[in-house]
Formats: sequence, structure tokens, C-alpha cells
Amino acid sequence: MLLAALPLSIMAQNRNMPIRPRIKRAFTIDDLIPGGSTYYQSSVAQRTYTTWWGDECVRLDMDHCSLIDKKNPDSEGEQLFSLNAIRPLLRSADIPQSHLYYAEFPYPDQPLVMLKSPSKQALVDWKRHVVVWTQQRDSLAQAEEWSKTSRNLAFVKDHNLYVCDQNGKTSQLTTDGTSDIVYGQSVHRNEFGIEGGLFWSEQGTKLAFYRMDQSMVSAYPQVDLNLDPEQGESRCAKAAPDRYPMAGETSHKVTVGIYDTTNGTTVCLDCGDPTDRYFTNIAWAPDGNTLYLIELDRAQKNGKLDAYDATTGKYLATLFTEHNDKYFEPLHPIQFLPWDSKRFVYQTRRDGYNHIYLYKLDGVKAELERQLTSGSFEVINLLGFNGKEKSVVYASNEANPIGCALYTVDMKGKRKALGGTDGWHTAALSGSGLYVTDSWMMPEGPIALRQDLVNTSDGKRVTFNDAKDPWDSFNVPEIKVGTLKAADGVTDLYGAMYKPYDFDSTKVYPICDYVYPGPQVEANNISWSKGFTRTDRLAQIGMIVITVGNRGGHPNRSKWNHNYGYGNLRDYGLEDQKYAIQQLGARFPFIDLDRVGIHGHSGGGFMSTAAILKYPDFFKVAVSCAGNHDNSIYNRWWSEQHHGILEKINKGDTTFVYHIDTNQELAKNLKGRLMLFHGDIDNNVHPANTIRVVNALIRANKRFDMMILPGQRHGFGDMNEYFFWRMADYYSEWLIGDSERAKVDITQLNND
Repeated sequence: MLLAALPLSIMAQNRNMPIRPRIKRAFTIDDLIPGGSTYYQSSVAQRTYTTWWGDECVRLDMDHCSLIDKKNPDSEGEQLFSLNAIRPLLRSADIPQSHLYYAEFPYPDQPLVMLKSPSKQALVDWKRHVVVWTQQRDSLAQAEEWSKTSRNLAFVKDHNLYVCDQNGKTSQLTTDGTSDIVYGQSVHRNEFGIEGGLFWSEQGTKLAFYRMDQSMVSAYPQVDLNLDPEQGESRCAKAAPDRYPMAGETSHKVTVGIYDTTNGTTVCLDCGDPTDRYFTNIAWAPDGNTLYLIELDRAQKNGKLDAYDATTGKYLATLFTEHNDKYFEPLHPIQFLPWDSKRFVYQTRRDGYNHIYLYKLDGVKAELERQLTSGSFEVINLLGFNGKEKSVVYASNEANPIGCALYTVDMKGKRKALGGTDGWHTAALSGSGLYVTDSWMMPEGPIALRQDLVNTSDGKRVTFNDAKDPWDSFNVPEIKVGTLKAADGVTDLYGAMYKPYDFDSTKVYPICDYVYPGPQVEANNISWSKGFTRTDRLAQIGMIVITVGNRGGHPNRSKWNHNYGYGNLRDYGLEDQKYAIQQLGARFPFIDLDRVGIHGHSGGGFMSTAAILKYPDFFKVAVSCAGNHDNSIYNRWWSEQHHGILEKINKGDTTFVYHIDTNQELAKNLKGRLMLFHGDIDNNVHPANTIRVVNALIRANKRFDMMILPGQRHGFGDMNEYFFWRMADYYSEWLIGDSERAKVDITQLNND
């Protein structure tokens, strides 16, 4: 059963509140929802913005930067410089700055701050009060990567690759870049941990980069309605084609090049024919002479770590291979130990959980020395290394399957927790790894953000920001977190329940389930943030809102859990969601199981529509946004990886057979109320996904509702607020029976 947390008013009293009880006021809708007239008066606790200057933690404020005193963190700390003091320098260098929140300190032993404008970046010596170096940036760059060692800047403009050296000389490395031939940007639709396409060696003299040829990929014919044409521009709609490799179809071809700034030469890695091969997790050897990457086959069941000569591009060796009967999903490049250039750590779910493995190089061969972490938990983030202690600093969910806390592990595999393990911790490591900043919150509601400095050697921590709870003067609605059982009656599912601000346990409320099926993430969240639009914010219209994981959801549970939906991507999570709601209805008399709603976005849009069509007598209302209802027209990496693809070879020709059950196949089952939303130029999940469901519903003679958001992509952009109130109207009308939809004006959106 869902475990009740303490009411937040009681929890707050344990955080040094006065013993004498205070009269607290009730929330109103205007307090809770953006657009409300008093919303900003109760805004969330203020975060302290920080960065590292070597092992010194710098507080970034609007008008000055100062050190955080590790012994006395509550003090003001030494001020390094103020914006007013360096403003004349920045003006002379043509680098206007309105604040210092993005200041960087790249050199731990020098008093230099890096400040940027769209067209230039500069290093300012705040002690000598002088600009020591500037470099031009291109405000139209599609991507860029800077090396602090060489001060070389690589950037992409009009799909071609350039390098600007530290003296300001810019060299154009490619000339054939087009929308079909793309350099230096993410490939494979950002799967496999890919976040960019430019990779400097440690010395900053060699640049590895992706080249993507997508000329063979069908161009999806998107249309931009040109709602706000520029002056002098035609009012006609514009073609906005998108090279979009769909499941089972031809994909782009990726190669990897290396540019050497010392001699101006470029080589291409000798990988062979790139057809139906994926290259990811690029890493440099510490000496810059070898490049490593992981290659996967099209079926994504087999992977290997390969080494290449960075001067010639020649293939050197395969260090090891990986295989999984479902799929192998590499997300992290290898990382060499700062104190030993012959050893590296590697992350893999080889034993069912993501863990850290230590390897030793012997020439171009790699020998596994030991598995550093092990157990029924996942390493979530490898932050880096403490060189003094010779340990790895990382975050994991060892203490709580949906939590995240900080740990270290030495080279013998001895683990140590760095202080508290409750809640969700987000950390940034100092230059040498001796310290981290740890920002953390608890899940049960608006408990103020806490930020600590933590010594990674002994785990000692000091608090430099214990922000006041901005809801301290309110009667705070309860948020409960805990576990339910999956439909198998055995597996634990984790979730949260959100109540209305004026909750009355003697009343009966409809329940709405906010879903995202996975497999890469879940909708539940152990960290807290004010204004979760689709959970606690939605509850304030007068519903119980829950979000619960399901088997096949977040990979942080285990490889088994992650793979549960393999081969059944439409239906695998539906039974668990239904069973979770039934358990809650049996436990809590204030839940009305005759008024059940469901809502989701993207994969959750797919799931919420599938739920109301698969269980039409249980789910009464669904609001589904930007759903990938037909995965045959979704991108091939996600679909083929998480569902599977069958490779067929006929007379030497290889084809790939693929099918996932679609929502339109169930359209005839609709009994409840369904509202579909989609952005008309969504280039992640194309609007055709929703249109195919609409077509099937029309042909099944069903009444339903649909709204296309003009000019919006996958996230709904500046129409998110409008979307929320239309969603609120829909649930109010069909689950609560009290809607403002008859009113033309949405007054909440007209508040200043």
C-alpha cells in the first residue's frame, strides 16, 4: 500500500520552527498556479548559484562573485570582484554582461574569469584589472566546443566545421556541409548517451568530430505555417522537411574524423562501411594518440569497444565486446584515471545493474581488473575522481530505488556514503575532486532546498544554503510517497500522491494518473519542485493525482525491469497502472474508482490513449499529448531498441522486420472522453501519429476532442499555459462536473 508521509506542517516543525503554534492560511488557486495573481509572492526557495575555481567554491550573484568559506559558510566570504568593477573592461572588449550567473573559472591557479557574449568570449584577470585574452564566437553557430588547454574553439556554422585558434585565426575544415551532410553535431537522434559531436583531446590539439550523411533518409514533409512572418517575407507557409529515419527503414550513415591543429591534416577513422552501424561514447587517451569508441550493430544486441590511431585513423584493436539478448545500451565513454594513464573505468549493465568496472591497458589490449561497484542498485552518475584518495566519486540509488545519493569507491571496491542518503542529490565536483557541492531536496513537498559543501575524503559536510521554505506560512497540501505492488503481486512500484490544497478526507474525489511508461524514464520523481504542471498543479482543480512507475519503466530499477516491455511496447505498462489505482481505491475511501482519469505526454500520450482504449470501462477520461501512437512512424533508435527488430537475410540482402501494436487498432473500443493535443510542427513525434488515431476514431464513429497547437514543437513552448487550462477544463467537466469551459476568457491567463 502507498506509505503515508508525515504531513508537511509537522515535518516543517522539525526544521527548527518555533514551538508556539502559528495560524496558517489556506492556499488559493492563485497562490499555486503560474498566472495566479499571488503566485510569485509564494515562489520557490532561492537556489545559490555556484561554480568551481579549482577547489574553491565560488558563489555567483547577479553583481559579484565571492568565495564560500569552507569553515564558515554562513559568512559573506571573500569577494573576488564585482560586475561594476570590471564593467569598463568588458565594455572595452565589447562583451556586455547584465549578470554573473554564467561566469566560468577555467584555471585553478590563475585569477581569470571567462565571460561570454553571443559574439565574443574573454578572460579577465580580476586582480590586475585587465582583459588578458579575447576570442570571437559566431552567434549563428549550431554547435561549439572550447579547449581550455589550447584555447582552440571548434564550431559549426551552416553545417560546416571551423576552428578558431587562440590567436584568433579561423580555419574552415569542411566545405560540403549541408542539411544532408552534417558535421560536429549529435547523431543517432541523441541516443546512446550522445550529447554533441565535437571532442577535443586533453591537449586541445586534436579534434574528433562526427560526420552524418542523411541524404539517403526520407525527408518527412513538415509544413511551417509561418504564423509570424518577418517584415518583407511572404505570408505563405514554408516547407520544413525533416530527415527522420523511421523504424524498419533506412538510416543515416555516420563516420568519425580527426583534425590535427598542429599540421592542419584531417583523417577519417578506418571503420569500414557505416551502413546500419552506430558509433558512440567517444573518448581520448590521456596522451591524445588514441581514440576510443563503442560500436553497436543495427539490432543493438552486440557492442564492442574499439581503439583507433589518432594520427592515421587506422583501426588498432577491439578491447572487449558486449552482448545482450534484448539490447545493449552504452551511455558512458570510458574515463581514464587521472593518476594512471594505463587504467580506465567503464560503466555497463553487464550484471543487470549499471556498475563501474576497472580495466588495465596492456598495449592495445584491455584486462578487467575488478568490478568496483556491485549490488542491487544502479550507478546513476560518475562525477569524477578524488586524486588524493585515488577513488571514484559517484551518485547512486543504493539507499532508495528512486533516490540519488553520493558515494565514493576506491580501487579495491570499498564504498563509502558521503553523508545523508535521503532524497535526491545533485552534485558538482571540484577541480581535484576533493569537494563536491551537493544540492538536495526531499520528495514529500515544498521543504526548502539545501546546499552543502562535502569533503569527498572524509564525508564531512557544511551547509552554505538552507533556504527558507516559501510555503511556511501556508497549510500545505499533503504529498505522499511510497510503494504499491505491480499486477504480478510481487514487484514493488514506486509513486507519489498529490492532493488538492483544500483536501477534505470526508469527501470523495476523482483520481487522475499521470503516466510515462518508460523505458528510459518514469513520471514519478523523488525530488520536488513547485508547480509540477501535470501532478500537484493539476490536483488543485479538485482531484487526487498520482504518478506510479510500472514494470518496464526506469532503467535505474534493474536491467530486468528496464527490458520488461521488450516486444510489447504498447501494452506492457497498462495492467500495472490499472492495478495500482485499484489498490489505492481499496485503501483510501476518498478515492472514487468510478471517476478515473489518465494523462501523459509523448510516451505518456501514447500510454494514456492506449489505456482508455484497452480498459474502456475503467478509465473514463484521458488527455493525451504529443503521443507516439504509431511507432512505425517514430524514430528507429528508440523503437527498434526497446521493442526489437527481426533481421532477415534473403539471397544476400538484409532487411529488417518491425511492428509495434498501434493505438488506432483499438479505436473502436472508446467509451469515455478522450482529448488529443499535438504541436503542428513537432519534429520529435510527428503530428501524423495523432492524425492516424483521429482517422481511426472518425471511421469508428466516435466522438472525441482534439487541439492542434500552431507553431509548436514537442514541448508546446509558449502555449504550455494555454494547454494546462484547457486540460483543467476537460477534467473539471468530465470528472468533477464543474467546468469553466463555457466562459470564453481564461481569466487566470490574464493576470499580471
